[in-house]
Amino acid sequence: MTRIAIVNGRLADPAGSDLAAGVILIEGDRIVAAGDLPVPDDAERIDAHGLVVAPGLVDLGVFATDKPAFHFGGITRAALMPDQSAALDDVGLIRHATRAGKPDFWVHPIAAATRGLKGVELAEIGMMQAAGAKAVGTGRQWIADSGVMLRVLSYASGLGLTVISHAEDGGLTARAVATSGETATRLGLPHAPACAEAMAIARDIMLVRQTGATIHFRLVTTKAGFDLVRAAKAEGLKVTCGISPAYLFLSDNAVTDFRTFARLSPPLRSEDDRKAAIAAVADETIDVITSSHDPRGPEDKRLPFADAAPGMAGAETLLALSLNLVREGHLSINRLMTLLSANPAQILGVQAGSFAAGSAADLIFVDPDTPWIVDSARMAAQAGNTPFDRVPVQGRARRIMKGGMFL
Repeated sequence: MTRIAIVNGRLADPAGSDLAAGVILIEGDRIVAAGDLPVPDDAERIDAHGLVVAPGLVDLGVFATDKPAFHFGGITRAALMPDQSAALDDVGLIRHATRAGKPDFWVHPIAAATRGLKGVELAEIGMMQAAGAKAVGTGRQWIADSGVMLRVLSYASGLGLTVISHAEDGGLTARAVATSGETATRLGLPHAPACAEAMAIARDIMLVRQTGATIHFRLVTTKAGFDLVRAAKAEGLKVTCGISPAYLFLSDNAVTDFRTFARLSPPLRSEDDRKAAIAAVADETIDVITSSHDPRGPEDKRLPFADAAPGMAGAETLLALSLNLVREGHLSINRLMTLLSANPAQILGVQAGSFAAGSAADLIFVDPDTPWIVDSARMAAQAGNTPFDRVPVQGRARRIMKGGMFL
């Protein structure tokens, strides 16, 4: 079995508090040890040349598999949302999805909680788990029927699966494309109050309390939502939440001039909610940062704002934008890797995202200071629909290792 020693790197170990010089020992496709270690004589040495060595990113909730964008952004594993051209509500579709990235990256499909993601009839969750599904999700929709959601949580709990939930009360947001406020009113856009998120979270937390299930709110974007998640965690409930960089660095002002690249689901929030999101990262209320990668071409985006499809191409900007949180002093780079790698892997139940013995040897070599400019016309993704077009950023993955082999 091949033995590899990665030397001269600065290790961004999610289990550590700060960057530290060290060695990573790999045998086959697994990490054996990491830290201040002697290098075995028979190990092949790989010089990291002072770069930051971190676990490959585990992107919890993408809408498309996109090899060029994933490789650019340092993503080695992606949890595929059930919202596909055919909803992932069938064993055959799950099996096909698990093979979609081989040999370039790992795909972990999220099984649809209900048939066709219609929120009415439970899908065959157990059979899909056996076929490779690593979680069960409601997709972009909120399950309005509380009885159905109760059964989803109960069934998933018995299988040891996390339910990944969309947190917006559909009764309020069904036709909305923006958050209620000055910007939406001025532009004349259909809008819904931000409390739609908190209402959905509150309902689902009560059902988690009833069932003992594990739930992950894929995107939480409002102060009221973060307050509910904090309280649930303090109570000891198995509740986690995520966010994507758009909600950390943009507010609803970004939709001014009807910029459809800023048409997202949930919609961008107020500046106060954006600041609350930064605070929720700093106090560890937020557990995951995801790209929500959803590349959309002109046929979906060059439309009137209300008719444009929601979503952004986020995979290749995920790391660079998230590194802003480190530069601004909100968290350490090690903690950032917990949000980008370790926590998503734990939620999916895969041995990855860390330097622990036995973890998959999926690694990225990062230059955190490399400057570049986001350019929607030149992105590696299937489409360049990013609200961060022409924004200068810093940080790139220079090399990627998957299963102990460089890509």
